[in-house]
Amino acid sequence: MPSLEKDTVIHATRRWLRPAIYVLLLCGVTWNEFCALAKTIYVEVATVRFGKRGRPTNVSRTAMLTGLTRRDVRAVRERAASGQPAVTIYASKASQILSRWHLDPEFIDKRGAPRALPLEGDGPTFMELLRRSGAGDIPITTVTRELLNVKAIRKREDGRLEVLQRNYIPRATDEQLIRLWGTVLGDVANTYVHNITRSGRTAARFERAAKNEQIPLELAPEFRAFLEREGQAFLERVDAWLTEHQVEPAPANEDSTRTTRLGAGVYQIQD
Repeated sequence: MPSLEKDTVIHATRRWLRPAIYVLLLCGVTWNEFCALAKTIYVEVATVRFGKRGRPTNVSRTAMLTGLTRRDVRAVRERAASGQPAVTIYASKASQILSRWHLDPEFIDKRGAPRALPLEGDGPTFMELLRRSGAGDIPITTVTRELLNVKAIRKREDGRLEVLQRNYIPRATDEQLIRLWGTVLGDVANTYVHNITRSGRTAARFERAAKNEQIPLELAPEFRAFLEREGQAFLERVDAWLTEHQVEPAPANEDSTRTTRLGAGVYQIQD
């Protein structure tokens, strides 16, 4: 792979990272969780993809490639070998507020139910709840607006705030769509990795796009209908070809044909 200015790589990364981070925020994934995940993947990729003669990359070289300390590299590897989850789940400040509201004795009544809290004043208040939850540095109006928007709390007629949820979920999302999101982005990224790193003797994988920046906005629905019709027809032909050429798994005691995952994807582009 030819050497590139790091600024070029960083600029390209920002383009695909922005929509990825947007989805993570929608799903309540915190910076700490993303940071821990990134560290784990850095170690995994450096270990597997940068080894010599088919062997995993050693700790020192992995540390040099990733910029992590050797202690961090060992810790990530030991965690993976032990079967522990790769990422520790961290509670966002909003989640900590809602959780403490349900658990802290000062903010629950004799029955164990969360109290309705005034914003400020004497005794248990929403401001005191924020302070104890580590969110005292965030303006109270910002916190209340966000929790009201996601219907985690409501404002009563007497002005006090009543909690409605124990967990903070910024927006409900379709779990199956999230799985597909990960699969599709991974497939596109792997296609580009192959094309970027292939040798001259290795064929490039097909990757094309048709786009135009001067299309009237009102034609977007017409284009969507066109793409759904033509794209579906193309994918049905692809599926027929794949079905025609697939082989059944061989019995365990017989030699099997080497197989791989093949396919194609079509997606709409619109800024």
